[in-house]
Amino acid sequence: MIRRYFKIICLSAALIALTATSCKEEPKKTKQAEVAFKKEGELQLLKKVNDSVLVNLDIEIADNESETQTGLMYRESMKINRGMLFIFPNEQPRSFFMKNTRIALDIIYLDANKTVVSFQENAQPFNEGSLPSEGAAKYVLEVNAGLVNTWQLEVGDAMTFKTTD
Repeated sequence: MIRRYFKIICLSAALIALTATSCKEEPKKTKQAEVAFKKEGELQLLKKVNDSVLVNLDIEIADNESETQTGLMYRESMKINRGMLFIFPNEQPRSFFMKNTRIALDIIYLDANKTVVSFQENAQPFNEGSLPSEGAAKYVLEVNAGLVNTWQLEVGDAMTFKTTD
C-alpha cells in the first residue's frame, strides 16, 4: 500500500514538473511597423527593339548596406506604379531572397549598362530560397509579381532612371 502511494506521489510530482516546464510563457513578439513608400526617383523600362516606353515607375532607391539588406521587407502592399531600385557599387552575379517580404515580387536584374540580363518572376513571400541572376548585375529592380509578364519584358530591354532632389 505504501508503495502504491509512493508511485502516485512520484507520478504526480513528475506531471507537475513536466507541466511547469511546458507551460512557459511564450516570448512576446514585437510587431514590425510597416515602412511607408518614399519616392526617391522615377524610372522607365524601354523596349530593346525601338526604345518605346514599357512603363514609368516611381521608385525608392536602396544604395547602402542597410537599405539593400532590408529592401521591401515588412511591406503589406505596393502600388502597381512603384518599385524599389537597388544600386550596387559593382557589377557581379546577384542573388536575392524573400525573407520577411510579405508581397510577391518580380525581381529584374540589370547590368552596368542598365540592360536587363535576367529576371525572377513571382518570387513568393517569405521564401528564403536563392533567386539568382543569370548574369552580372549592378542594378536590381523589384516590382509587384506579374508585371514582367504584363509588360512583356525581355532580356535586352533597357532602363533609365533619375533621382528626385
